Amino acid sequence: MEWSIQDIARLAGTTSRTLRHYDDVGLLKPSRIGSNGYRYYDQAALVRLQRILLLRELGLGLPAIAEVLEGQKDTTRALQTHLTWLRREQQRLARQITSVETTIRKLNGGEQIMAEEILDGFDNSQYEEEVVQRWGRDDYDKSTRKWTTLGKDKQRDLMAEQERIAQALAEASMRGEDVGGDEVQELVRQHHAWVSFFWVPNREAYINLGEMYVADPRFTAVYDKHAQGATRFIRDAMRVFAEKNLE
Repeated sequence: MEWSIQDIARLAGTTSRTLRHYDDVGLLKPSRIGSNGYRYYDQAALVRLQRILLLRELGLGLPAIAEVLEGQKDTTRALQTHLTWLRREQQRLARQITSVETTIRKLNGGEQIMAEEILDGFDNSQYEEEVVQRWGRDDYDKSTRKWTTLGKDKQRDLMAEQERIAQALAEASMRGEDVGGDEVQELVRQHHAWVSFFWVPNREAYINLGEMYVADPRFTAVYDKHAQGATRFIRDAMRVFAEKNLE
């Protein structure tokens, strides 16, 4: 069985232009091209596209995805690894949902809140596997060491700084500021400095981080809470900053 490029684009929620770009960069070749010039995709191509989309959701750029696909020739094994991560994420979200439901119920009923209940599912160590897959074990270990040596007060200050920058960028987006303007770019410089405490991204990595903010609903929820569409504004501003200032 095979599918046309239009069918694949519709089912995957993408565009024919994107699929043609994947072909141009050697990431996803069609199984054949018809006499009418249309691209057609067979089962193997469809499975490869599924892996590409899964890796895109992790925030990887196309060059990084190409490296992963090249290094993981066993498709079934690679998908099994990703499935394990997805199931863990599903379990974590289910625990958070239960935790929030419990908090609401107890607040409404005037019941005593237990810390173990309302903080269940918020253990950031669960992100270790995801972070290692995205940026490598060395960067994860360095970031974790720096974070743990800060102490609670400085950790709180650092997160407050992130919140300040995010809110300022969201307010700039509401005012309709230019993503390349001096004010916005100064805020992005501060954001890059904040990120660099944990890990110093180069141009491609910083652009990919912005794309991940938009692609991953966990990040979108953080930035769009200040203003609808703020995440995309921040992503675009990060790209401008990276292209002008990073190598």
